[in-house]
Amino acid sequence: MSKTTVLPASARNKTTKGGVKTLRNQGLVPAVIYGDKKEPALVTLDNKILDRQLEQPGFMTHVIELDIDGKKHSVLPRDVQFDPLTDRPIHVDFLRVSAKTRVRVAVPVLFQNAEKSPGIKRGGTLNVVHHSIEVLCAPDKIPSNFVVSLEGLQINEAVHLSALNLPKDVSLTTRERDFTIATIAVPSAIRSENEAAATATAAPAAAEASAAAPAAPADAAKAPEAKK
Repeated sequence: MSKTTVLPASARNKTTKGGVKTLRNQGLVPAVIYGDKKEPALVTLDNKILDRQLEQPGFMTHVIELDIDGKKHSVLPRDVQFDPLTDRPIHVDFLRVSAKTRVRVAVPVLFQNAEKSPGIKRGGTLNVVHHSIEVLCAPDKIPSNFVVSLEGLQINEAVHLSALNLPKDVSLTTRERDFTIATIAVPSAIRSENEAAATATAAPAAAEASAAAPAAPADAAKAPEAKK
């Protein structure tokens, strides 16, 4: 389940473009806390501390205790904006949460036991259709991930939604009954052999069909003469 991380933060009053730029130059990342029918709260986070948190898996599914000048707020990260050139975080959105809150969260899917898949041993490729699955649950019930075993899977076999082990009080948001999460795709070498074999089989058949077709009457090819 989701773990709680304490993250120091400070209140801020700079909202102008110039003021926000100044904060970033000071090594701070602007953020906002919203939700729970309360006014949004503007805060800043230390860039280095935030970077370390972002390096941890499942940042977006972990409940965080923001310690704002000694007062803690339970929040869930909802969006992180990154600088397109430096790839550094430049803004974070947090949602206030409580024991009564139910949130929609995309939970990552992890694939294990690839070495026990006969299809992959034969050169098959894991084709991931869904890297995450959206669920609805309380913040403290968010799964860290869904683990899917590839053991025993042959080429062209698939893992479906029903393979997931949903914890109690966690429900799926999708209305699809049992969609495909991943498949073991045919290796390119086998695909090329199959295509070559199909082409080789189709060529004689096409030649035989052409030879068996009756020839068109000679007169049929002549255009009718114009009346004088």
